[in-house]
Amino acid sequence: MRPTVLATVAFMACCTVACRNELQQGTVITFPGSAVGAEADVLRRQLTRFMADHPEITVVQRTTPDAADQRHQLYVQWLNAGADDPDILQLDIIWTAEFAAAGWLLPLDSFAPDLASFFPVTVAANRWEGKLYALPWFVDVGMLYWRTDLLDHPPLSFAELARQATEARTRTGLPFGFVWQGARYEGLVTVFLEHLGGFGGHIFDDTGRVVVAATPAVRALTYMRDSIYRSGVVPQAALTWQEEQTRFAFQNGQAVFMRNWPYAAALLHDRAESQVAGKFAVAPLPASPGGSSTAALGGSQLAINANSDYPHAAYAVIAYLLQPEQMRERAQFVGQYPPRVTLYQDNALTDALAVPPEQVRRVIERAIPRPITPVYAELSEILQIRLHRALTRQQEPADALADAARAMRELLDKVGLASGTGNEPRH
Repeated sequence: MRPTVLATVAFMACCTVACRNELQQGTVITFPGSAVGAEADVLRRQLTRFMADHPEITVVQRTTPDAADQRHQLYVQWLNAGADDPDILQLDIIWTAEFAAAGWLLPLDSFAPDLASFFPVTVAANRWEGKLYALPWFVDVGMLYWRTDLLDHPPLSFAELARQATEARTRTGLPFGFVWQGARYEGLVTVFLEHLGGFGGHIFDDTGRVVVAATPAVRALTYMRDSIYRSGVVPQAALTWQEEQTRFAFQNGQAVFMRNWPYAAALLHDRAESQVAGKFAVAPLPASPGGSSTAALGGSQLAINANSDYPHAAYAVIAYLLQPEQMRERAQFVGQYPPRVTLYQDNALTDALAVPPEQVRRVIERAIPRPITPVYAELSEILQIRLHRALTRQQEPADALADAARAMRELLDKVGLASGTGNEPRH
C-alpha cells in the first residue's frame, strides 16, 4: 500500500462528525518551521504532495527561527495567549512534557496512532501522565565518532577509550584524544547523561527520587574531570566548546574520538572540507563495568495545538509526514534519522544515510530521554551550573552533585512534582 494511501486510511479512520464538518468548511492548517535549507525544501515538497492528495486541506507554513531557544519562546507566547494558530507544532523532545502539562497540546491517543514500528523510547519520551501528546518525526542521538585509520575497532569501555586515545596520540602527535561539548549549556547535560549511564547512574530513579548525587554519578563526573586534568585525553578547551567546535577539531584531523550528533556525519564525508573523509565511523558510546552504553535522545516531534479548530485535519498532515516514504526522503536529503525501527531492518536507508543504517540502529537502541518533566529547563540549568563548576575545578564532583541534587529537590517540591505526587520526572 502506498504511503499516501496509508495516510489517507489513517485520516479517514479518525474522521468523526467533527472531522467531516472540518472538511465541509474547507480547512487551512498552519505549520511552523524553518524557511531555508534542505529541511525546509523537503517539507515544502511533502506538503505539496499531501495537498495534491487532499485538495480539501490547505497547509500554510509559518516561518519560525531555527534557534531552539527562540522558537521555544515564540511558541510559549502563542500558546500562553490561547492562540489557535499554528495548528501543528514542531517540538524539541524536551518540550513535550512542559507543553502538555500547561494544557497546550491535544492528546493523540484518540487518533489511535500505530506505534508498533517506532523505537519504543521515542514514543515514551512523548508521554505525560500516561497520555501521548506528540509523535516522533526524526531522531537525534549522541554517538561516538572514531578514526578508522588509527584504530581497528571502537572502544567498549571508557578505560579502553582512554588507552586507545593515548596510544594513537603518541603514535601520531595528534593534539586531542576525545572531544565533547563541555561549555555551560544544554549540550553539557547530554554529555554528562551519557557518561552517567555508562557508569550505571541516573538523574532520577524509577520512583522519581533525585539520585544524581549517588556514587555512580560521582564516578561519572570524576572520570570526566580526570579526563581533562589527569589523563589529558580531553582538552581543557572543550570546556568552552559546543557542537561545532568539536566537529571542527575532529574534521580537521586533530582528534581520535568525538562525541556529537548525527548531523556531523555528512559534513565529515565532504572531501573538499574534511581531512577525515573516509577515515571515520560511528559507534555507541562506551560504558564501564556496572553501566551500559548510553545515548542521549534528541530529535523533533509533531504535536497538535490544543486550541486548533481543525485537529483531525492537523492529524492527517502529521500521519502523512510520519509515513515511511516521507521519512526515507528526509533521511536522504536532510540526513535526519527516522524513528521507525522497521526502516532499519531492510535496505531502505542504505543509500540515504551518511553512515551505515545498522550502525545508526545500534546507537538508537541505547538512547534514553532526558528527564521527562514540565520543569526540565529549570532542572537542566541547575545541572549545567554544577557540572561546569566541577569540570573547571571550582568544586569537587561529589560536592557539586550534592548541591545540584539539593536544588533539584527544592524545585520539584516547590512546583508539586516531588517524589510521591504521582507526577514524578523519569530518567
